[in-house]
Amino acid sequence: MVKVRAARADEAEALTGLVTRSKAYWGYDAGFLAACAEELRIRAEDVTARRIVVAEDEGGAVLGLASLEGAPPHAALGLLFVEPAAIGRGVGRLLYRDVLRRAVALGVRGLAIDSDPHAAGFYRAMGARAGEARPGTGADPTALVPFEVSPVPLADWAREWTGGGRAVHLGNVAEFNAQFADATLDAEQRPAHHYASLAAFYGPDPAVLVLPRAVPRGWTDLVGRQLGWSDVEVYDGLVERGPGLLEAVRQRPALAARLTGFGLPLVPWGLTRSFAELTGRPWRPRELRYESKSAAHEMFGRILAEGGHPGILLPAQWRAAGRRAAARLLSVRAKAGESTVLKSEHGVGGSGTTVVTPERLRAAGGARALLRRLPRGPLLVEEYVDDPAGGDGPRDLTYDGFVGPDGRVHEVGGAVMEVRDGCYAGATVGPGVVPEWAEKPLTAFGAAVGRELAACGYRGWFDVDFVTAGGRRLAPTETNLRLTGPSVAFMVAARLDALRGAGHLVRIVDRVALGARLPEAQLDELCTDLARACAELGAVFVPAIATAAFDPAPWLGVLVAAHGGEALDAAEALVRARAKAVGADFENLEDLEDVEDVEDVEKLQYVRPLPTGGRASAGGADAPGASQRIADMSRSLLFDFD
Repeated sequence: MVKVRAARADEAEALTGLVTRSKAYWGYDAGFLAACAEELRIRAEDVTARRIVVAEDEGGAVLGLASLEGAPPHAALGLLFVEPAAIGRGVGRLLYRDVLRRAVALGVRGLAIDSDPHAAGFYRAMGARAGEARPGTGADPTALVPFEVSPVPLADWAREWTGGGRAVHLGNVAEFNAQFADATLDAEQRPAHHYASLAAFYGPDPAVLVLPRAVPRGWTDLVGRQLGWSDVEVYDGLVERGPGLLEAVRQRPALAARLTGFGLPLVPWGLTRSFAELTGRPWRPRELRYESKSAAHEMFGRILAEGGHPGILLPAQWRAAGRRAAARLLSVRAKAGESTVLKSEHGVGGSGTTVVTPERLRAAGGARALLRRLPRGPLLVEEYVDDPAGGDGPRDLTYDGFVGPDGRVHEVGGAVMEVRDGCYAGATVGPGVVPEWAEKPLTAFGAAVGRELAACGYRGWFDVDFVTAGGRRLAPTETNLRLTGPSVAFMVAARLDALRGAGHLVRIVDRVALGARLPEAQLDELCTDLARACAELGAVFVPAIATAAFDPAPWLGVLVAAHGGEALDAAEALVRARAKAVGADFENLEDLEDVEDVEDVEKLQYVRPLPTGGRASAGGADAPGASQRIADMSRSLLFDFD
């Protein structure tokens, strides 16, 4: 384990030698190094004056050093050098993040870096932005490359969400969905078990992940490296089919005792009876009544009746007892040339939502023919809100916030969603994403919904989804009383801002199709290559959902992040293209084509020796089928180009 400590004055000479060796690593000749000698020299008095720290291994050997120089609000990363033998082991990344952490504590808001040209790729991968090039240095291959960083603390809302520290993340997506018994949801909850992987991102810094499906070891390691986590315990493989993750935990007393014994917040996807029983929290199912789309619509109407939201337009909604009643309403609206949105009461992510235009109705052979494809039971028939601007700006927006234990509403922010035919496909968060005209009405109405939820006793995360309407107005369509894809993007943005400097745009892409199913070792290799390729663009790649890569129709859920929209779009395009091309170079394609199910894929996986402290039975003898991983995610860090 490498740790960072303050340098000592009596180490000045040894540190000068380290700096010189590190500079020489890039192939500079003796004459150049001699010319730089005075500049590279560290004196005893410099150690304190330049705020020098060192990274040392368990044996006390110094592996690198870094300095934080100047006074707030502007400072400089004056030195960052790594012993040549330690390059590529994550020492540079550890020191860089320590400099940003100390800069935040000092009140520094602008950090300048003059990088050796050979280290420019490292700083770009770490999120530093290129600064203004100095006149006359472009032709000099030894000229320093300027970068800038804006250090910031973890966002206020993120500290409030988990009490300022780490948390236990519970991937109970299927369990949350099942309590509503919506006919549009998969009875086996297979997709929900994949989306439970998003538990890794329920907060900025997890201590423990509890997951229904077994996840690849390489996935947890890579996610941890990208987001600066360490010592994350993973309990996976608890449920293969159907809901009941937390019930499975409660059936393993040793595991339940361990999870509740950390003294850390337990963060679920959403509130359920099993979560209440595990945590001793009172179970009040009426807290979740506004997860119902019709109940949410009624709440929106009450809020608007009170006035104060001129930028908000509420679409009309009717409840149809069944498909026959819905067909009659559809026919009447289609004859009038009106489009309609059909919704189930509790569909998630667009499940059970269909946009029906008059043209689509005719093509389907009429309302009854179309409705035969929909589930039985009550349906909501809602006015389709058109945007006459015809694509001038984003169509689908969302507001995220949460109600704290004390009933106080915390604003997280607004995001732009990608929605295809009523189904959620991803979201982007970050500065400037939401159009300026929409920010005020979106925030004001979202906060009003939060106050209503708080007054009704709800405590937890919520969002309000909108579509844009004519006249620069917003129409609220539903509220969700749980975590979602956009909430995950907000968590990752907060973490990256604290690790790499302010201003990250983060995009979560719901599904990226893979060209072939992959054994675990090849999936690890693909994700590592994607992370490296995105880093070269100045972007961050994080595989958000990996378990679906083993499905018959394989896909990945991914997160990409960057400081600018151009780099963000380029990173997404790169990920999609390389994922689609997977399998093109396989020498044994026929072997993969014969694979029929997940079990067959697992037979093709490589057998790897487990790292020390790797897997063990979770919770002892009362936890069969579960696995524990204590992943020391700081031990092997990527993209260390220093």
